[in-house]
Amino acid sequence: MRTKAELPECPVATTVQLIGNKWKLLIIRNLLNRPWRFNELKKDLDGISQKVLTDSLRSMEEDGIITRTVYPEVPPRVEYALSELGETMRPILASMEQWGTNYKVSLTQE
Repeated sequence: MRTKAELPECPVATTVQLIGNKWKLLIIRNLLNRPWRFNELKKDLDGISQKVLTDSLRSMEEDGIITRTVYPEVPPRVEYALSELGETMRPILASMEQWGTNYKVSLTQE
């Protein structure tokens, strides 16, 4: 986790720093439904590179937003899920979804 000194003073800027890129938001969107494996995420997130997915997952794990569980199987199975902290982002993404839906509707009414 980052220290308080490493984060911007503005709370909005802090949120943007933690989840404010396209890929992190889409990863979180997927993890809201269930745990995902790396290759499932890679396949579902059209256009994401392996490096960007790896870096995004590592960053979110370090920030405490997601958990990474390695199952002792052969071959090893790794799943990513929202942490307790990550789950608190559910209303944020629900609001973004609602806003996006309303925006699309407003465009069709013009």
